[in-house]
Amino acid sequence: MPVDDTDYQGIDIEEESKTLARDFLAGDTDAFNRLIILHQKLVFSLCLRLLGDYDDADDCAQEVFLKIHRYLKGFRFESSFRTWLYRVTVNTCKNLMDSSEYRMKRKKVRIEEEYRSEEEGERVIKDSSPSPLALLGRKELGRMLDDALETLPAAQRLVVVLKDVEGASYEQITEITGMKTGTVKSKLSRARLKLRKVIKGMINDEMS
Repeated sequence: MPVDDTDYQGIDIEEESKTLARDFLAGDTDAFNRLIILHQKLVFSLCLRLLGDYDDADDCAQEVFLKIHRYLKGFRFESSFRTWLYRVTVNTCKNLMDSSEYRMKRKKVRIEEEYRSEEEGERVIKDSSPSPLALLGRKELGRMLDDALETLPAAQRLVVVLKDVEGASYEQITEITGMKTGTVKSKLSRARLKLRKVIKGMINDEMS
């Protein structure tokens, strides 16, 4: 699970991150480039899941590493670097999602999608079935999940991505987001319920 401080491909990500951070703060400028390489896929993936747009995710990921470069000296090394990185990433994405430019862009996209759906005669997603997630071993899992995540409000999308996609614990999510544990569980429950309905509708449409 990405948020855990465990080995990944033979590397202890947490210890390697802290070593590179210390080296950079000590004057090794190349250490920061190695820190970016170590985490760039993780950061971009999280941005893409939260924002749903490749260009927005790319811009946001670059902004994340600019902030890491700027604020790394304030990182407390007794804390988890991975959790701190997630918090910076989440806050950067939230800042973008709260901007009027982003909201207008997403509104325009939704209107265009609704127009195309009407023109193509697509069916409305059906609200049925108890457990469509059991069918998600199919090849189109990634596409379905990404499309379904787009239907969730930002706060619900955030907690379900952190918990079910990134594998974060409730404790980590509260630290990353600043939400209370009860709030996280409530939003996660509603998000999962909606995802079940949306994904089931997608599966029904593909099988019909």
